[in-house]
Amino acid sequence: MPGTRAASGIREAVAADAAALAGIAGAALTHDAGEAASLVARLAAPPAYRSWTALVTRDLDGVVFASMSARDPHAGHVDLLAVRPEARGTGLGRALAVAAEDWLRGQGATEARFAGNPPCYAWPGIDVRYTEAACLAESLGYERYRVAWNMTADLTGDLSVDADLARLAASGVTVHTAAPGERAAVSAFVEEHWNARWAWEAEQATGCHYAVREDEILGFAAWGSRPSWFGPMGTAPAARGLGVGRVLVRRCLAEQRAAGMSSTQISWVGPLRFYARAVGARAERVFWLYRRGLP
Repeated sequence: MPGTRAASGIREAVAADAAALAGIAGAALTHDAGEAASLVARLAAPPAYRSWTALVTRDLDGVVFASMSARDPHAGHVDLLAVRPEARGTGLGRALAVAAEDWLRGQGATEARFAGNPPCYAWPGIDVRYTEAACLAESLGYERYRVAWNMTADLTGDLSVDADLARLAASGVTVHTAAPGERAAVSAFVEEHWNARWAWEAEQATGCHYAVREDEILGFAAWGSRPSWFGPMGTAPAARGLGVGRVLVRRCLAEQRAAGMSSTQISWVGPLRFYARAVGARAERVFWLYRRGLP
């Protein structure tokens, strides 16, 4: 659909649009309204290496964020698409999606995805509750290729770790908080054992905790890199079986509770059983990941 971007008055957003973009997201994202502004701010401050854009409609009633994958140079992502409720049904969502695809083609993408682009993302994919978004993706020819899920953790229950900390201390393991600006060693550990994407998240996170034994970091956990959610976390092979992970996740969740939260999302979960046992989390929020080739 060449010319759709120009015909719809779609343009690249500028710094002066920031408040308007937050307002669009707040009105459109009915299941995420409370964190809409922080999501927009997060997507607008990705890693320095990321190629990305935000496109807005003429009347500032719709926005789409798009970015290129750092893992696959041929893949592009539609990170967030939002249209104010009163402007729906006019084709703006489709026009924004097509404009994002045009931009991605210009960056060299041969595939577009409605899927999270770690380490800086809004959701793993399209929340199944946003039915209109899933319908739009499918009407444009996107195919569902994966399912992801979050777990919800109640923060009002018991998150104590005193007994665990004493047990770990007897084994020579101590647990610490890594303040912002003091996370170089943790980030290096994360990149060595996992990847640079998680390391960036650990650096950007609101809260970060780590376990150490004889100056060797054994595990870490973080929250707030993706606004208000928990993750990522991991333990090195040398720490598995010690109960380090349980302590780290509970410390993070207790910190989130102290920040005024009553529940949190554990993002893009792999080990269901671990989180269910450690903090009573339950699988709840489901996401469909979509992709299509860009002709």
